Amino acid sequence: MAEKLNTGSHDLPVTEALAEFMRGGWADVHEDVAPLPVAAYAAKRRARLIERLPGERLVIPSGTLQARSNDDDHRFRTHSAFAYLTGDQQPDDVLVIEPSGEARLFLHPRPSRAESQEFYRDRRYGEFWVGRRFDLAEAEAAYQIECAHIGTLPAALSGPARVLRGVDASVDALVSPSGDDRDAELAAVLSELRLVKDEWEIAELQQAVDATARGFEDVVRALPAALAHPRGERYVEGVFGLRSRLEGNAVGYQSIVASGAHACVLHWIRNDGRLDPAELLLLDAGVEGDNLYTADVTRTLPLSGRFSPVQRQVYDLVYEAQTAAIAVLRPGVRFREFHETAMRVISDGLREWGLLTKSQADAGLHRRYTLCSSGHMLGLDVHDCARARAETYLDGVLEEGQVLTVEPGLYLQPDDLTLPPELRGIGVRIEDDLVITADGARLMSAALPRRSDEIEAWMAALAG
Repeated sequence: MAEKLNTGSHDLPVTEALAEFMRGGWADVHEDVAPLPVAAYAAKRRARLIERLPGERLVIPSGTLQARSNDDDHRFRTHSAFAYLTGDQQPDDVLVIEPSGEARLFLHPRPSRAESQEFYRDRRYGEFWVGRRFDLAEAEAAYQIECAHIGTLPAALSGPARVLRGVDASVDALVSPSGDDRDAELAAVLSELRLVKDEWEIAELQQAVDATARGFEDVVRALPAALAHPRGERYVEGVFGLRSRLEGNAVGYQSIVASGAHACVLHWIRNDGRLDPAELLLLDAGVEGDNLYTADVTRTLPLSGRFSPVQRQVYDLVYEAQTAAIAVLRPGVRFREFHETAMRVISDGLREWGLLTKSQADAGLHRRYTLCSSGHMLGLDVHDCARARAETYLDGVLEEGQVLTVEPGLYLQPDDLTLPPELRGIGVRIEDDLVITADGARLMSAALPRRSDEIEAWMAALAG
């Protein structure tokens, strides 16, 4: 069978003479690869998965490259469940766990240059185009798991299996749908296994949070230049993005850089506005580390360096709500309790301001000004464990080792006639990352100030 290569329509033809010349004259570059630090943890995670779903074939793909345009692909980011179980971050790989419990990683290994033209002709996988991959022996050494060529995968999936569907269409097609909820249960279990982080994961998350704190410091130092730029929001986005690439893989999600009334848009990612020193800047951003664990932090900053009285009024209410919510975090507490605690503070504050009557507050009408929940699990995904069943997550209780965000906010829309004019267009969110400990919670993002006067002092120190 002729070799199938991903070549472009405008590639120059390869003559037999050139093909022959390209086959030889290459040094042996096989490498002695050490096990990845995550490999031992990944093996324990696979064992836990087998305990949850014993005696079944389980199929978890890494995902595929997605074209941006023509032969240009988006930068690949592997599926979180696959990374969790293998440590592998390459496209088109597949983990298969057999009913016996034996695990095998099917991958696209680096081919022999003497036997394949892929290394210089294949735009998507060729070594000269996208860089070197492991050969099979190197992959086994790195991931500490038996590895096989991806071409042998169809034969390995000849029987029934549970598949993490929607990740790789070609893998989905190899296993007929069961017609029940077995695949959905696999997805749920894979999310639920990640609810409690192991020590390696917590260390990875702390590194991401620490890098994020440095990124926020970079932003404050860059504010004079950003204020002078017609796209100041985008200037800030670029400054933080540089830190995320220098210290990690990328940003963990699209950064929200929202000045003025843009802060009232929960997922403002256009980031194309000016910065006005009379307004606030809401920055929601997180560095994703090289092993794909992400931070998620928000600070709302006075662009002048000092909060105005009305800005401080809004900020301090959100701060009080967040502080109260953090205080309830400990093992055994319902997950929803910290949000409910924050909203009681917000609701009471809005009543004191005269924006809500008691009956409106009792009816939950504070939500007009808050909109969303006050936090979520954090890990390999910014909204981690999203496919976990409600009884294990949203309706569950907190456990030691869980990592989550606490992020209450007030979003006072610029066209909201229920508000006095001076409050319209102010958006404030304060978000921190915490790990549940044996008797409470540890603030992982403590390197960044939270209180309004601390924010002002921090900005002044960085400006000096």
